[in-house]
Amino acid sequence: MEFRIRRLEDKEEIPYDLLLLADPSRELVEAYIQKGQCYLAYRNDEVVGEFVLVEIAPYALEIINIAVKEAFRRQGIGKRLMLEAIEEAKKRGAKHVEIGTGNSSVHPLNLYQSCGFRIIGIDKGFFIRNYAEEIYEDGIQCTDMIRLRLDL
Repeated sequence: MEFRIRRLEDKEEIPYDLLLLADPSRELVEAYIQKGQCYLAYRNDEVVGEFVLVEIAPYALEIINIAVKEAFRRQGIGKRLMLEAIEEAKKRGAKHVEIGTGNSSVHPLNLYQSCGFRIIGIDKGFFIRNYAEEIYEDGIQCTDMIRLRLDL
């Protein structure tokens, strides 16, 4: 089975269906997709995942959105996306990569730490302040942003 990842070109249609899997706010997605670069993962010819890299400071990038279609989860695609994002950050000369996730995002938090990311802080109340509707995952309300960093 062929698997590949490529950068979304400027004139291509933005894959909002995937981006909104990781971030339910279309307004926020539209704001950062304009500042970042989106990469698409394909299995054969089907788009199965994506990630977005945004420069947050000189020599620092953030994986601001990462998602895998539900039918393709638990197959190692998320980890491949993470590793590709890290490699792309290295190519771009980054000294570190950051990522944020909700306190209720147990599986993503596990994935990020297994890729070498370490918790650097908590933005308490981030999801309460920035999202109009409450977010729940596995019965847990998403209230706080867990911030992680990987030094390259």
